[in-house]
Amino acid sequence: MKGCVALFFCLAALTAWAATDAKELSITTIKEDPYIMSKGSELEGYCIDLLSELSKILGFKYKVHLVKDNRYGLMDSSGNWNGMIGEVIRKEADLAVAPLTITAVREQFVDMTTPFMQTGIGFILRKDLASEESTFSLLSPFSTDMWVGILIAFLLTGLCIFLVGRISPTEWAEPDTEGHTFTLLHSFWWVLAALTLQGAGPHPKALSGRVVSAVWWLFAVMLLACYFGNFSAMFTSNNKHISIRTFEDLANQDAIDFGTVESGSTMLFFKNSNDPVHRRIYQRMERKKSFVSNMAEGIRRTQEGNFAFIGEAVSLDLTVARYCEIIRSQEILGMRSYSIAAPLGSSLVKNLTIAILQLSESGELTYLRNKWWSSSCMGDRSNNVSQALQPHELRGLFLILGLGLLAGLLLALMELLSRARTQAKDGKKSCCSVLTSELNRRFGRRGGDSEQDGSDKSKA
Repeated sequence: MKGCVALFFCLAALTAWAATDAKELSITTIKEDPYIMSKGSELEGYCIDLLSELSKILGFKYKVHLVKDNRYGLMDSSGNWNGMIGEVIRKEADLAVAPLTITAVREQFVDMTTPFMQTGIGFILRKDLASEESTFSLLSPFSTDMWVGILIAFLLTGLCIFLVGRISPTEWAEPDTEGHTFTLLHSFWWVLAALTLQGAGPHPKALSGRVVSAVWWLFAVMLLACYFGNFSAMFTSNNKHISIRTFEDLANQDAIDFGTVESGSTMLFFKNSNDPVHRRIYQRMERKKSFVSNMAEGIRRTQEGNFAFIGEAVSLDLTVARYCEIIRSQEILGMRSYSIAAPLGSSLVKNLTIAILQLSESGELTYLRNKWWSSSCMGDRSNNVSQALQPHELRGLFLILGLGLLAGLLLALMELLSRARTQAKDGKKSCCSVLTSELNRRFGRRGGDSEQDGSDKSKA
């Protein structure tokens, strides 16, 4: 008997849903990227895709229209609601599908489904306003990779000068009797002095050594020009604005204005909050009348500079993904949720809640989020913000240095080969044997022993 009663109620519920489904549902929404956007005469966006998936699961037909007053929904002093909430209450729409925040006041007048998205309150501003001052600001014009590249170039050039000094007969004519001017330590000291535009003698005499010197001087001059140019830009930018990273930083400064959408849930959060920082933020916005009519205006003012726009973090993330010169604060306040609104007592809410949970469990909501929030700033460099130079930006300069070092070594070998050929011709010996003997004298033990013997004799 109880089973029959349960079956009766199930059939009754299904009949009620079928009756509701028979008519075309009227959906009210509001334009906001990327939830609802125009595509010719049609609408597209996250919410349109969400509606499509829900209709496939529940089998209903629908027609979407934009809210007449372009508002989300706020109750005035006389108790009347405007916006999408007002249309749902007055039965002008069956559902409101948009980034509609669940609030205690709205829940008293409409039924809302389980959230399809979680968010909070953050703010966006230009990257140069959010820049963090560094203790090692002298290193900031170049990236870490760039500094590593410079260190490698310094070591290779010092080693190259040392090798050229030993190989070239113009630099070291008689290894058995003469001292070697360009020792490894002196070579690195000479390269470092050239990098600071000071110079340290003695200077290379051979053509090979002078080629290496000229290329290193060119590298040093261009590198210093890039360093001081970028450092000057960063220094000017960092002193032009103060660093703002949190809501407290925002409240404690007077250099830039900030605001949020007028009459929105974000404004009400700050207005009703008992937190001293939040109260100061609202009072400042109220005093300066820095509210904006919609999010698009807030983004535009942020791009122009000296303005921070406060809004829903998930919507701000889209702005950051599209405009690479803008950054969102890491701090998030007042976690909240987006939901679908329906008239009180609507039979649609329960079924929509189940369908949203199914989409969440299957990963469809995550897919839609990734689809509409894809970033266009991968590897992008803002033209308006000074950033540390990367090695690939000066790869031509490093290439010239590498070719110059290689040319210097080849010239030194050619100089030694020319001397070996002359000696071989005079002594009627093989050129290869003379060249091998010369290399042994310059890099082998004999040269070192001779130098040691010479130093011992001088001491005696």
